Amino acid sequence: MRRTDPDDGVARIGAVKAVRVVRFLSFLLVALTLGAGLAHLFALPNKIGLPGNAYLTVQQIYRGWLLLDLIALVALVALGILAVQVRRRPRAFILTLVAFVTMAAAQAVFWSLSYPADQATNGWTMLPANWSVLRNQWEYSHAAGAGLELVAFVALVASVLLRDHAPPEDGHHRKRHHARLEFMSVH
Repeated sequence: MRRTDPDDGVARIGAVKAVRVVRFLSFLLVALTLGAGLAHLFALPNKIGLPGNAYLTVQQIYRGWLLLDLIALVALVALGILAVQVRRRPRAFILTLVAFVTMAAAQAVFWSLSYPADQATNGWTMLPANWSVLRNQWEYSHAAGAGLELVAFVALVASVLLRDHAPPEDGHHRKRHHARLEFMSVH
């Protein structure tokens, strides 16, 4: 017969709460990042054909949005912590890892394509000779980032909805594991 230590139950409850807090923060931070990405994506068709001076004027609405990229970096940290927390749950771990990797890819796109275009145009306050190339680079890299952030969000949602069954307490494992749909449950 297995002896149970009451402190094990308290530790387990604390671990479950920690996973829930980090999961909530991950959802919040990824959703905020996705919201900004989708704003860029949905504005693209209306902005891509604007003449230079009109484009400069419109781009000023994004002043201060660099803060959102810092939020995305914090989201990466939260997703990394969450992946470690759920590492013993194969489905949750793989889907959380997908969310982490796609968020990292979105950041790589931003810092390697969008940010240099911002720098070359001094935050879209001036138009260099190749401004239309920079505009396309900026707009389409933001669109790609939004797509990657959407994949990250969907993977994070799926990591919660498609739960792994916990192995029985007595150590005997079931032959088949099926995904169950449950929200914000850890067990």
